[in-house]
Amino acid sequence: MARPVAIVTGAGSGIGAAIAARLADRYDLILTHLHDDPDLHNVLATVEQRGAATAAITGDLTDPMTIDTLAHEVEHAADRLEVLVSNAGAYPRIPWTSLDLDTFREQIEVNLITHAACAQLVTPSLTTRGHGRIITVSSVLTQLGRVDLAAYIAAKSGLEGLVRALARELGPHGVTVNCVRAGSIEVPAEHAVVPDHDAMITRQLDRQCVKRRGHPDDIAAAVDFLASHGAGFITGQCLTIDGGWCMT
Repeated sequence: MARPVAIVTGAGSGIGAAIAARLADRYDLILTHLHDDPDLHNVLATVEQRGAATAAITGDLTDPMTIDTLAHEVEHAADRLEVLVSNAGAYPRIPWTSLDLDTFREQIEVNLITHAACAQLVTPSLTTRGHGRIITVSSVLTQLGRVDLAAYIAAKSGLEGLVRALARELGPHGVTVNCVRAGSIEVPAEHAVVPDHDAMITRQLDRQCVKRRGHPDDIAAAVDFLASHGAGFITGQCLTIDGGWCMT
């Protein structure tokens, strides 16, 4: 019997790679990643070892050609498509006083509009089947704010609003729409870009109830639950996974 299909964007590393690995136990996968690189190849090897048939799309989701390629894969998998995990994003740190409006628009494009584009691609298939899950990945910074990330936080806040709007619109068609707010998640890339990394870890753990760094699989576990049949009565929600950093 053919497996259902899940899409994971930004699946080549970090949180996206962990989500893909977790979902591979029960889904075939359509994965996107910015580059055709060793990170993506490692993810493909991992998910295929777990039994998932895969299609990999490389390219920038702000590029219409990449979206067209994804649309082709969605059409091909339409009768088995069940889940979209819209994870891809970027967060350059730019002080507000240095942030020009072109860069602001680029951040809205990357961290909001591409998510809307992916959700639009899968909506016809999911509503026709009368069942589906759309799950986006946001950030706890929408609740806390942070310096040098105004455009990123604005875009992610818009993404959370989109989740609530789509939950209203798609719920009558059997499709749930939810969001996972990631806290401070340890990924390899941070060691190269975060100054005084050890001091940053100490400050972060002081903020949290759970005294360890978050890991990509902590987010993947929440996504896996929201994708499951057991989460069928949950929609329009933003689930915060941050070790008790922010409580609302």
